[in-house]
Amino acid sequence: MRNRHPLLDRYVELDISGKSLPIKGKLIDIGQDILVLHNGSQFLYVPLIHLQQLRLSTGDIQEFDVPETPFESPNDQISYRKILMNAKGMFSELYITGNQSIHGYLTSVMNDFFVFYSPVYHSVVVSLQHLKYLIPYNPNVTPYTLTPEQFPLKPSPITLARTFDQQLRKLIGEFVILDLGENPNKIGVLKSIDQSLIELSTAGGNSVYLHFDHVKTVHLP
Repeated sequence: MRNRHPLLDRYVELDISGKSLPIKGKLIDIGQDILVLHNGSQFLYVPLIHLQQLRLSTGDIQEFDVPETPFESPNDQISYRKILMNAKGMFSELYITGNQSIHGYLTSVMNDFFVFYSPVYHSVVVSLQHLKYLIPYNPNVTPYTLTPEQFPLKPSPITLARTFDQQLRKLIGEFVILDLGENPNKIGVLKSIDQSLIELSTAGGNSVYLHFDHVKTVHLP
């Protein structure tokens, strides 16, 4: 039987990679590779790989009731992969990079990446190691209040590989957008992948090289 974490059911603050401000809420559950926090209105699923610090909240605490978790049974041990599998088809918000969140539906989970379908970006391939947190929404909430007719779930336009590396190699020669296009040098034609370096031809025709481990997402325009 696993040990109960001393901060479980306490009000805590999290520092996670890429976020300048801490995330605050009640620690609901913690597994080997993911934790669950409730911030008073939403559940946040945070992979532990991005946890920099976890501590008790300081100052005034506004207590709140926590509803039942949307995915897991109280007796089940949570895991990152199990949460992703359970989140398939549920409207969710992802935080991956910069100040941007993306909203939509998780459609496929592969070895080290998953596919997320968004009204804004369409099919986005997301590296498992770069998801900062996932927020599932209430079942009766839809993205931007779109109807199913306005936002039908579509199959991915790309054939899925088993690994993120193989998936990127399938896109050689394609016009791609990396990391949601946060940087213009991450938009262009994927020319080659040589060991850990990805060559991208940008708008001006210049080659830019990026390290594979720092590519968080890829999608086609």
